[in-house]
This record gives sequence, C-alpha cells and structure tokens, in this order.
Amino acid sequence: METAVRLAEQYRGGHIENIHFGHVCGVDEHGNIVYSAGDPEWMAYLRSAAKPFQAIPAFVHGTPEAFGLTDKECTIMTASHRAEPYHVEALESMMAKLGLGEEQLICSPSHPLSPAARDEMLLASKPKRRLYHNCSGKHMGILAYSKQKGYPLEGYGESQHPAQVDVLDTIADMADYPKESIRVGIDGCGFPVHALPLNHIARMFLKLACPDLIADEGASRAAGHIGRLMNEHAEMVSAPWFICSILLKDPNIAAKGGAKGIYGFALRDERIAFALKVLDGSEDAWPTIIASILEQIGYRNQETIDRLYALAPKAFRNDGGVIVGENKAVFRLNRNE
Repeated sequence: METAVRLAEQYRGGHIENIHFGHVCGVDEHGNIVYSAGDPEWMAYLRSAAKPFQAIPAFVHGTPEAFGLTDKECTIMTASHRAEPYHVEALESMMAKLGLGEEQLICSPSHPLSPAARDEMLLASKPKRRLYHNCSGKHMGILAYSKQKGYPLEGYGESQHPAQVDVLDTIADMADYPKESIRVGIDGCGFPVHALPLNHIARMFLKLACPDLIADEGASRAAGHIGRLMNEHAEMVSAPWFICSILLKDPNIAAKGGAKGIYGFALRDERIAFALKVLDGSEDAWPTIIASILEQIGYRNQETIDRLYALAPKAFRNDGGVIVGENKAVFRLNRNE
C-alpha cells in the first residue's frame, strides 16, 4: 500500500492553511493503470458515485418505459440533486406515476441542499420532506424497479433485498471485481454502500463512458442510455453550480462524485478514466484536483478546465471581494508505460 500524496494545498496570506492528501488512479480501456498518484488500489466506498450504476438494472429491464418516465425523471435516478424546484417537480411526477407515497422512501426528511431552496423553505416555515433528500431520486428508481419486477417494496434498502442483490451484481460486473471481495457498509441514506479499489472504480466509469466495453448487451445499452441522459440533462444530476453538472456539460465526460471525497470520471474519446479519493473527505478540493489531472494529460477542452477553475479559483477572495489566498494542485501524475 502506497502512502497518500499531497493533492491540493490552500494558502492564505502566503502561509499554508489547508492540505488535502489522497490518491488518484487512471486506467485505460484494457483496465491497465496508466496514471497514478499515491495508491491506485486504495479501497474506497463509492457513496453517491455509485448512483449511475445503481440505476442500470432498472434501465436494463425497461423500468422507465414501463412507467412512462421522462428523460429528466430518468436522469434524477442517478442524481445527488439539490432539491431545486425543477428537481422536486420531477420527483413528484415520478411519485404520481409510480403510485407511491412519500412515506415509502426510507431516506430521512431533509432540508434542500440548494441554499436558495432551503432559505425559501425556512422563510415560509415549510417542513422537511423526504423528497428533498439528495438521494431520493435513487430511492424512487429502486422502488420503481422493484414494483416492475414484483419485488417487495418493503425493505428495499436492505442488502438482501432482491433489487439490492441485482445492484451488487451490476457493480461487480462493471468493476471487473469479485463480488465476494466488495466490502459493504450502510450509506447515509440507508442504502448498502460498496467499497472497491480505485482502479476498479475507474473501470466502472470508463464503461459508463464507453459502453462498448461491456460484454452484456442489455447492460451496454443501459449504460449508454444513462451516460447520454446525464450529459443532456446535467442540471438534474446536481445543480448548474456544482461540479458534477459542470463536468457533465462536456459531452466527452461521464462523471459522478460521492460523499467523503470520492470522485470518478471518464473521457470518451481518449478512452481513459480516473478515480480519486480525498482522504479528509473534502469536496472543496475536487475542482482543483480534476482540473490539474486534465491539464497534466493534455486534455483538449480548455473550456471545461476553465469552468473548474471558475468553481475553485486559483486566487480566491474573501466576502469583500479581496484576493486573500491561493488554491494549488501540488501532485504529479506518474505515467505508467
């Protein structure tokens, strides 16, 4: 096991204030580790980065068509949404089409993650809702799949539930990793959460971006469909001001992050993918790290890199607009020939 490396640093007044350690792995279409910083086989929980893959069984079996779901409704099955009004509208529409009650979701009632939506709710003294939980689209998708397949709706978040067994099989196949070696915990929303080495997480994202690498025809079609939807409706995956939606605006990229610093993304034309883990769990360092990865490999779309630096500027300002510090990526990718 290799030692973690410094991935990003933040300076204030010329003095270092924050250091983000972690690991990065890049793989090619053959599953070979071609780029690394730190330990490319670090075991990491997927958290919400799993959501596009958790949706695959439903797409394989035609769940969206069975219930007449729109493209935006399908996309929110992959999302860590911010409960913006358009997210809630899609979720309420799905709930009506599925004939479900909000109380059937096991995710906890929450405030919206969108600051504007949260403030509006608080000012109006509106209660928390399960639909506001950023994982509610994933939960709705699993409930829809269970209903279509005739699986019980009760206990849909338990690891032994047949829908969750199907998800675990899908993750193992997408990752090219033995199912019995996948570590299973419980996610914040109540779902099973799976831990795999970073190089196998990167393989999953490469298959999402390049579904021709998937042997099973149904899974290949489903992954291709999911990947297209995430690009075409990027605002449904998180929000226009969050990194996932910003990266997905680039049609060459498949991407999704999860809690506690895990991120995966793939480049379709280049047929390479990366998985990274920030060990302190910070999401703030993601844009700086991913922009540096893209620069180091010579990525051609400067607009995407610029959007990342707009999200986390190299020179950052205080509340008064004064430049007070600097964000730096400080790692170098090792190129493995």
